[in-house]
Amino acid sequence: MNNIISLSGGKDSTAMLHMMLECGEDIHSVVFFDTGWEFPEMLEHIDLVERKTGVKVVRLEPENSFDYWMYHQRMMAQKGEMKGEIHRIGNGWPSPVRRWCTRVKVRTIQKFSREIENQIQCVGIAADEMHRVKTGKRYPLIEYGMTEADCIRYCRSLGYDWGGLYDIFDRVSCWCCPLQSLKNLRRLRKHRPELWQELIEMDMRQPRHNPGFKEYATAIQLEIRFRKEDKQLEMWEMAA
Repeated sequence: MNNIISLSGGKDSTAMLHMMLECGEDIHSVVFFDTGWEFPEMLEHIDLVERKTGVKVVRLEPENSFDYWMYHQRMMAQKGEMKGEIHRIGNGWPSPVRRWCTRVKVRTIQKFSREIENQIQCVGIAADEMHRVKTGKRYPLIEYGMTEADCIRYCRSLGYDWGGLYDIFDRVSCWCCPLQSLKNLRRLRKHRPELWQELIEMDMRQPRHNPGFKEYATAIQLEIRFRKEDKQLEMWEMAA
């Protein structure tokens, strides 16, 4: 089988690539899908992976930018009185029921993979994430018995630090992802205020008919909530 490694750049997929090389496995291709919403440090990390492994990373991009999918794509009604007519412009922010970003990523990687005979996609799901496994793909970290904690330790032993991203965030995928935890969003606001401000501006561009940023709350509403939490924390510290 021709192993095609899907490299997100996170701790798990990075560990998977190095473990497969360490075990002497043949690797046909390593692909990285650039959403355009990656942390700058993640792009630097991908460059470092290339230098450390000596393996060329194939950089894939969506056919249309994520900004297009979120703001400009014309959505046609599939049923009802408006069937066949435009009923919405733009997908809006990704949500648990409308993960268009994941569909675009998967479709792009599959298109690349179909051009390779006898291929199988290798996905970096750790041994303690078995619930995420789907058929038709390979999961080397599960085969090796590597947990998430094992992966981060292994990567750090190889000299990876992601520019400090994992010292701040639990997950280091798209910095503006509304599916990340409130804890990560608070940390984004605190440690990367320039990106938090950009997120607010992105949310303000959303058409009114699209859902809010996270659980129907806008980014501005989250900003107000976080400010109130900051003031409460200050009051508690002063009273202590």
